[in-house]
Amino acid sequence: MGRTIHVVDDDASYRGAIVRLLSISGFNVAPYESGDQLLALLPGAEPGCIVLDLQMPGIHGLTLQHKIAELAPLLPVVFLTGQGDIGTGIGAMKAGAVDFLEKPASSSTLLAAVERALNQYDSRLAEHQRRQMIQTLVDSLTPREAEVFALVVHGHLNKQIAHALGTSERTVKVHRHRVMEKLKVRSWAEAVSLASRIGLVE
Repeated sequence: MGRTIHVVDDDASYRGAIVRLLSISGFNVAPYESGDQLLALLPGAEPGCIVLDLQMPGIHGLTLQHKIAELAPLLPVVFLTGQGDIGTGIGAMKAGAVDFLEKPASSSTLLAAVERALNQYDSRLAEHQRRQMIQTLVDSLTPREAEVFALVVHGHLNKQIAHALGTSERTVKVHRHRVMEKLKVRSWAEAVSLASRIGLVE
């Protein structure tokens, strides 16, 4: 599947120049004249990234960044603006932006930022797929196995689990063994790691 660079800038001439540069460099490019237009057409699973102006009519770039994180969390953002400042740049980077570039950025600088963003997309996609796989394994547990799993990864001992669930330690050990088999882990340290990746433990 091709990668698409979504370019959001209300300056038609500058937007056109970026589109030409990225097209010549071999990318699929989708231009937008406003953040609202991007949100109306925002793709779900298509690989790529977003090159985003900061100051535009309508929705502000930083607000748009947060909406993108909610609606299309795999798509990284590169800011390209003529009206940025250090504080805004720091805020954008803390919120997950790959880069915060000042106009006019050189062709090499912009292309390097886009490449970094695409690499981050690949990393986000791999992590997303990994979490989905873990969630599928966890969903395969029976309700009682899920209870045992939750108690174990939160540090409870067999004796404590047996008391909490009103069963015997022997039964708890059987459930633990089945949980490890279903989750395809060789140790409970691995199980805890899986739990942390899908947010069951901090």
